[in-house]
Amino acid sequence: MGKFVIKETKTGIKFDLKASNGEVIATSEVYSSEAACKNGIKSVQNNAPVAAVENQTVEGYNTEKNPKFEIYTDKAGEFRFRLKATNGQIIAVSEGYKSLASCKNGIESVKKNAPDANIVTE
Repeated sequence: MGKFVIKETKTGIKFDLKASNGEVIATSEVYSSEAACKNGIKSVQNNAPVAAVENQTVEGYNTEKNPKFEIYTDKAGEFRFRLKATNGQIIAVSEGYKSLASCKNGIESVKKNAPDANIVTE
């Protein structure tokens, strides 16, 4: 079972969603308060299981409605995803993946782990 780990940064509070093996599979923006961070977690828990996947790395891709996972390539040429809530706001992002298949596995892991993940503070 995955878990959301809340931690303080120099500029605020953020969360990482970790899979059962301890790997970070998604990260949040930096929030100004723990309450705002917990609202972000709730949003991921609610949106991830029902989010469509929009692969922006293929030409002529279909635009999906929010909530959705957007797959894109970064400046280094790696695959990444971002999870957008119903309102279009980005609520979680991934690390870079070398392959599209690994990126898609990351999305599946978020969909599977987020809904029931425990919330811990470090």
